[in-house]
Amino acid sequence: MNLSFFDQFMSPLFLGIPLIAIAILMPSLLLPTPSNRWVNNRLITLQTWFINNFTKQIFSPINLGGHKWALMLASLMLFLISMNLLGLLPYTFTPTTQLSLNMGLAVPLWLATVLIGLRNQPTAALGHLLPEGTPTPLIPILIIIETISLFIRPLALGVRLTANLTAGHLLIQLIATAAFVLLPIMPTVSIITSIILFLLTILEIAVAMIQAYVFVLLLSLYLQENV
Repeated sequence: MNLSFFDQFMSPLFLGIPLIAIAILMPSLLLPTPSNRWVNNRLITLQTWFINNFTKQIFSPINLGGHKWALMLASLMLFLISMNLLGLLPYTFTPTTQLSLNMGLAVPLWLATVLIGLRNQPTAALGHLLPEGTPTPLIPILIIIETISLFIRPLALGVRLTANLTAGHLLIQLIATAAFVLLPIMPTVSIITSIILFLLTILEIAVAMIQAYVFVLLLSLYLQENV
């Protein structure tokens, strides 16, 4: 029986129990925990350097009120990068290819930024729905358009992450299947295909990290508008 290329995106089961919870908790088990020592090892030092630079870059344009989100967004960044990279290993499952998980991350965080804006500066938050200097006949239409674009934001966050990772995994599997099938028929073409597969894997590693960064960056931009 031939398996579908989309079977790799199904949550693995053990005795009828989905193992997606283990796949989600695995990144937190692999990340090193900082110690109380004055001098840490190289891995913890590199992790601390990465978190400090990422937090500084993301929150430099945001005022002090939004710096309370630093711990949550930095943790989300590490969480997404870890899951995306672990999903590139053979015989693994990538939870971030599931739209339900990505929407579960995007919708509450986006809604929190909107509620913060409505609580702290309701006039400015509602003012985003109508650009300054809009002609009077266009006011109702623009308000509807801006409202729709506001509610599309979390959908765009979740779909972007899901689509990029799903497309990358499918492309890798298609090229790997082609290289395996062509090996006994046309070895030279199979070797060239394998080289393309290696380059695509490197590209997919970069995509996995970039998509996690873009997800958190867009959330920080939504936060910047509302604090």
